[in-house]
Amino acid sequence: MSKRKGKEVVKPKVAEQDGTSVHSPCKPPPSSSSSLKDLDQVELELQLLLAFEFYPPIKLQGVHRHFVLYGLMEYLKRSFDRHFTAEEVLELVGRFYNIEMLKSDDDEIDELNNEEDFRLPQSFFAKDEP
Repeated sequence: MSKRKGKEVVKPKVAEQDGTSVHSPCKPPPSSSSSLKDLDQVELELQLLLAFEFYPPIKLQGVHRHFVLYGLMEYLKRSFDRHFTAEEVLELVGRFYNIEMLKSDDDEIDELNNEEDFRLPQSFFAKDEP
């Protein structure tokens, strides 16, 4: 809702809480993250969202989760010239996504740990030689 004052349009102010707009899709940063407080939160979140272009968070589940997490850590490290731990990166991702939903299934782990002996078929050895 905007009010007209002469020729100017005056818009109501949007209240901010803990450095995030009320229209922001993410959760406000938790107060326990003292190592991330020294960085500009808006710039940090923007760089994380840019990193998602190369390292999509959906890949944080499954076989490639450790590679994606490492990629996010390195991207943020290059952006801020500062080391980020895996816990810090997961905390940042947790502001936008439900991390519990990204955890892998036990079925997937069982499938990856299942080993089978490999043998060539008999037809490979039973060739007619001239």
